[in-house]
Amino acid sequence: MKRVLIIDDETLVLHALRRLLQRHFKPQQLGVEICADPLYALQRLHEAHFDVVICDYRMPRLDGVTLLARARELDPRTVRLMLSAASDFGTVLAAVNRAGIFRYIPKPWSEPQLLADLRAALVFDPCAVPSADELERRRLEAQEPGITQVEWGPNGEVLMLGHLPTRPGKL
Repeated sequence: MKRVLIIDDETLVLHALRRLLQRHFKPQQLGVEICADPLYALQRLHEAHFDVVICDYRMPRLDGVTLLARARELDPRTVRLMLSAASDFGTVLAAVNRAGIFRYIPKPWSEPQLLADLRAALVFDPCAVPSADELERRRLEAQEPGITQVEWGPNGEVLMLGHLPTRPGKL
């Protein structure tokens, strides 16, 4: 069974989301936990694994971006979704860059879109996404095959002699 943690300081939002998910998923498919206190939500994230966290942006005591960034540190496999009435670009950018969110869900939400985003999140594996370093290594290899390969000598020195004949006059 997959597990979802929903965090929002508005209890009406929490209950509406839980009812929506309970209507569309069987209890053996999806466990839904709700939390109105972001600090308690962090405690829950320390105690248990959740496959998906849906979190509001503006909450007292701790904002959603910070909470989702901490969730990412605690368990990079947890897929993070941001739920917010804020629509300014800076908010979205912070959520993507700092918390690595999978989707940004606007309030009020569209039920079909929210369900589609959640279904996508439930099958997404954030650990399968290559890191920025890996993407850069692939880009360099595509431009210059072998460029990221390092040959080491017996004393730990980097050997470059193999590259000199193919690139005369250039190191």
